[in-house]
Amino acid sequence: MNAPLAHPLLRHWPITARDALPQALWSAAAIAAATGGTASHDFQAAGVEMDSRDVKPGDLFVALKGEAMDGHRFIAKAFEQGAVAAIVDRPVDFPHVLVADTTQALHALAHAARDRAVDAVRIAVTGSVGKTGVKEAIFACLDRASRGAAHRSVRSYNNHVGVPLSLARLPARAKFGVFEMGMNHAGEIAPLADHVRPHVALITTIAPAHIENLGSLEAIADEKAQIFTGLVPGGTAIIPADADHADRLVAQARACGAKVITFGRAAGADVRLLDAIPAAGGGALITADLGDIRVCYTIAEPGDHWITNSLGVIAAVRAADGDLASAGLALAELGGLKGRGARHTLNLADGGQALLIDESYNANPASMRATLKALAATPATRRLAVLGSMKELGDFAEAFHRQLTDPLAEAGVAHAILVGAEMGALADELGKASANPLGKGVTFTHCETPDQAIAALGRFGLTQGDAVLVKGSNSVGLGRLVTHFTEHART
Repeated sequence: MNAPLAHPLLRHWPITARDALPQALWSAAAIAAATGGTASHDFQAAGVEMDSRDVKPGDLFVALKGEAMDGHRFIAKAFEQGAVAAIVDRPVDFPHVLVADTTQALHALAHAARDRAVDAVRIAVTGSVGKTGVKEAIFACLDRASRGAAHRSVRSYNNHVGVPLSLARLPARAKFGVFEMGMNHAGEIAPLADHVRPHVALITTIAPAHIENLGSLEAIADEKAQIFTGLVPGGTAIIPADADHADRLVAQARACGAKVITFGRAAGADVRLLDAIPAAGGGALITADLGDIRVCYTIAEPGDHWITNSLGVIAAVRAADGDLASAGLALAELGGLKGRGARHTLNLADGGQALLIDESYNANPASMRATLKALAATPATRRLAVLGSMKELGDFAEAFHRQLTDPLAEAGVAHAILVGAEMGALADELGKASANPLGKGVTFTHCETPDQAIAALGRFGLTQGDAVLVKGSNSVGLGRLVTHFTEHART
């Protein structure tokens, strides 16, 4: 290999080993061997990244090409950020590995990472609701027990690019790897499962997310069940006993030769809820029957849905031969994720405090009902809800939005701020309810944009003891409202 290039952007980033960087993940020779490419220089990469904006010092940048974007345009930016090399399909004036196709090279690197981590138990997680939170919870449980030897998909890297990228980041000495898998259309889960080839595959639940593209709950269940096709021989399928079409999932798992473990509240569940006692701060003390033993643990996350989620987490940890005692400690400490249940205390101008619950990253009919139910259990002087449109519901959209009327009333919501065109159906239904003198009217404001919602919540005015739920599909942009009120808490 040649000596390091003297490109001006590389003056502060020597290509040889650097004591200030994390332990090397990939060498130039290993990348070339895995991808069938040719390395231009010697280097050690501490990470793998596909977005130049997210590159950290020591990363390998993969210049992916899509229909509307070519990562080669951002190579200089990646090196400005600290990249040590790039995977490219044409020679460049930076240290690189030259390959025929960068997407296929990423897949090859992912498979090489999978195959060299011989001690790693791989867990795959999918489901209509809760997969990111469950993935993070499983990781927290296993990472605690293995003293930092667990790995997982970051954020929601769960698609045809995110899964192989997450797999390519798997350290050779990892003991566990937890990977999230998502889909919008039929045929997307099986290739992801084939990349990971999990030892354990978990489905959180089945709900009408992406029903616009799949058409029915049966089709959604069938697509989610494709995760079992990638299981290694003798692998374990973990299935929600309480979900719609659970029997359908079990049949498909067994057809793949999997060992089946069910979890939930149903009498026949293998990991079954025996008791859930509300705990201070919104969590719960859980007692569960695992068949041969009973376990008792605390969860920090509020809501009935997290009680069920925790049973799936416990099932996955046990199937992966993880430590249940460490899992219990991790679940007791697990906090909400940004956009997925994080709770913020807002300091108000009058000296009071209000609670803001950030569920702004995603929404579908099941998760809306679950979070509204959790809001109902949250102590508050008043309960408010900022709800954004639920996307990808197709012809079902109007009905599903209208059906949120009762959950809002049952949650004791005093005022709802509705954002987006699809929320017009709920606004219409709430208008009818408020006009009925015998009804449980919820006052509301209907907005088109997050900025209008920010103004509407500001006009409404928060007071001591208020609890505000913010939830909607990510494309609605309600994260901006969360940022506004958390960064400008004194209003």
